[in-house]
Amino acid sequence: MADVPYKPVKHNHKEFLRKAGKSEAFSKEYDELESRYALIRELLHARQHAGLTQEAVAKKIGTTKSAISRLESVSKHAPPIATLKKYANAVGCDLIIKLEPKSDAETAQKMINTKAPKQAGTSVTTRNVEPKT
Repeated sequence: MADVPYKPVKHNHKEFLRKAGKSEAFSKEYDELESRYALIRELLHARQHAGLTQEAVAKKIGTTKSAISRLESVSKHAPPIATLKKYANAVGCDLIIKLEPKSDAETAQKMINTKAPKQAGTSVTTRNVEPKT
């Protein structure tokens, strides 16, 4: 095996996302995971900005390094707000939770895709709405 040359596989992530984004199933899953990845980026940035290791954060909030590692990775379970508050305090930050209105195009598309139940004497009409550019 030593005489087999190493040939790395080329990967263009932007091109991969462009092609995979054509799949409705992929796009749906990707969109659902985006908020989790955004949270992880925030956690990692705050810890690195504070100059702390996972071990140091774990010690400050009274948990284990493996628990911090799980918190900083994508999992099926969202962390409790109390845990995020402890983490934020340990890295010298405030936890701010904010709700923002969806963009007009996003809201319109969701309204189009949502099938409202029909009731007696009620009609439901949908129309295509072009996103604002």
